[in-house]
Amino acid sequence: MVLKLDDITAQIRQQIESFDAPIETADVGTVISIGDGIARISGLANVMATELLEFPGGVLGMALNLEEDEVGAVILGDYEHIEEGNTVKSTGRISSVPVGEALIGRVVNAIGEPIDGKGPIQHETYYPVEKIAPGVIERANVDTPVQTGITAVDAMIPIGRGQRELIIGDRQTGKTAIAIDTIINQKGKDLICIYVAIGQRQAQVAQVVGTLEEYGAMDHTVVVVAGASDPAPMQYIAPYSGCSIGEFFMERGQDALIIYDDLSKHAWAYREISLLLRRPPGREAYPGDLFYLHSRLLERAAQLSEANGGGSLTALPIIETLAGDVSAYVPTNVISITDGQIFLESDLFYSGQRPAINAGISVSRVGGDAQTKAMKKVAGQMRLDLAQYRELAAFAQFGSDLDKSTRDQLDRGLRLTELLKQPQYQPRELAEQVISIYALTRGYAREVPVENVQEYVTGLMSFVNSNHPGVAQSLQDQKVLSDDIEAALRSALAEYNQNSGYPVPEK
Repeated sequence: MVLKLDDITAQIRQQIESFDAPIETADVGTVISIGDGIARISGLANVMATELLEFPGGVLGMALNLEEDEVGAVILGDYEHIEEGNTVKSTGRISSVPVGEALIGRVVNAIGEPIDGKGPIQHETYYPVEKIAPGVIERANVDTPVQTGITAVDAMIPIGRGQRELIIGDRQTGKTAIAIDTIINQKGKDLICIYVAIGQRQAQVAQVVGTLEEYGAMDHTVVVVAGASDPAPMQYIAPYSGCSIGEFFMERGQDALIIYDDLSKHAWAYREISLLLRRPPGREAYPGDLFYLHSRLLERAAQLSEANGGGSLTALPIIETLAGDVSAYVPTNVISITDGQIFLESDLFYSGQRPAINAGISVSRVGGDAQTKAMKKVAGQMRLDLAQYRELAAFAQFGSDLDKSTRDQLDRGLRLTELLKQPQYQPRELAEQVISIYALTRGYAREVPVENVQEYVTGLMSFVNSNHPGVAQSLQDQKVLSDDIEAALRSALAEYNQNSGYPVPEK
């Protein structure tokens, strides 16, 4: 059979017209230099800022520097197998992290991949790592407390849902301990916790996770880890990923708490990345946008209005100081962004005052709005007594000839200071805090030797729970120190003092 040229042409044309295989297009580039987790890439003409890039072997990177002739990208993972000349593809997806209920109880890395050996996570969706914070109109007043279980914090430096409260102090002064106690205290409550570990040793993180599991706190906690052995880009992105996980719950109308441990190491990681990307350094060799690095992260903490779901995200960033220097570049930046700070002092820590909170420098700019009415009623007197004690104690050391009222103030201050000592991993319920503060500020423990204050309070709570359970339960449920509850509490305290041999103060 002889085919004519016209027939052959017609058949070819028909096949071309009927060809419908999908055409795949991709914006590609070439690695021109690689080192220290930073890649410089030519090409990628249409790449977006913070877009995810795909390197050989499935390793992801993130475009940060969009320059005229090249793109500077950080590599989120192992980069040792990447070489000059490798092809890089853009994914068209802005850097994002998997979020959802399934992450609760899990340990993940900075890009949301599980690292706890418990199998894959069935996430619900992806949230962008970088996101614009809610505007003023979308927010509501911060007026609901986050009960930390730490008497010194809940009484004098209250934290509200949607607040940003800085925990600051030297190395090994108990900063992480406050954060962990706060997480443990949320057991059985309606607050989901996210703990972000930045630049810490893996053994240290494993110890924290083990503690949370021991006290049943992992049931409401997500742990995001970018350890000391992880590349700087992973440490840089970790807090933003943790914040996105928290925002998922906030936007669903739930309450979440996120702890950044710590942002000093985050600043170091960002400085390393910036210098490798050849961004010009400013003060103390930190890049000029260091303030923006932390402000755009911490501003995402919010209490949303009812019209926007009523959820909240509370942030507890941690900053490490050197020799108590809060005027250094990174501490001053974060202090100016946050709504107050809990300052931990080395001298107090080594003298046995733990948690080593300096109540004079520590402050909450939300204040009594973030306290229950019961705590507000008893804590006002406590703050006043401690302030007077601190003033008098400085002068009292120069002379012993003191009048009775001065001695009484000093004695009361000593006992209150003793009350604020609290063992680690033993958060106190609201009722226990209110009852113990009431007993000390109203003079029921004025004859108790200072070294026996903790023993007095422990015995008091045991007595109240056994003989007057309604008092503690009413305080816990109503969160108000009404006249009826206060009368019942006075009666219980008087009975306990009589049984213990201590005098009962006059009304």
